[in-house]
Amino acid sequence: MVGRKQFDVDEALRRAMHVFWRWGYSEASIDRLTEGTGLGRSSLYSTFGDKSALFRKSLERYAQTYHPLYDQALSGSHPSPSAVVAAYLQVTLNRIADPAVPDGCLLTVSATQFPALDAEGQAAVRAMIDGVRTMLEKALLAAGADEQQAAELALCALATNKSLAVLSRAGFSNEELATVAAAAARQGTS
Repeated sequence: MVGRKQFDVDEALRRAMHVFWRWGYSEASIDRLTEGTGLGRSSLYSTFGDKSALFRKSLERYAQTYHPLYDQALSGSHPSPSAVVAAYLQVTLNRIADPAVPDGCLLTVSATQFPALDAEGQAAVRAMIDGVRTMLEKALLAAGADEQQAAELALCALATNKSLAVLSRAGFSNEELATVAAAAARQGTS
């Protein structure tokens, strides 16, 4: 039938997300994107727009996939700020340990290539990072942290999350990453 997609758009977007996740925006060439998605250039462009638009859609897909896991881990009652940080970083460790996805974190890889992104891409990356930070601050406040402690711990936990992603790409073991996460969580007790 004319005009009807002959492929699974959602699956193609998932695959594009993995290309950006693995290679970063700068190295995710159109050739890598067509190879990774299994789509021809014309199908890629007609379905998703240009590379920048596809990148932003991939970021949205990433957030739709992983941010609910963070939200779930941070919602509800936590006995201490340390428990909030531990719950947050456990989601990160679980994602990193998943052999079905690239090492690291798409959001972290994207932040490291911030200058290569257009203004819309930069805004999307920053908004997602700020959203996670706000989510953390709210959970920390609910667990008994004062405003200054919540702000500091949220920033520290966010930085630890990004560090874990970078270390995982550099081949650090899951055990080493868990050690980093545990040490960061202990900061919530001081």
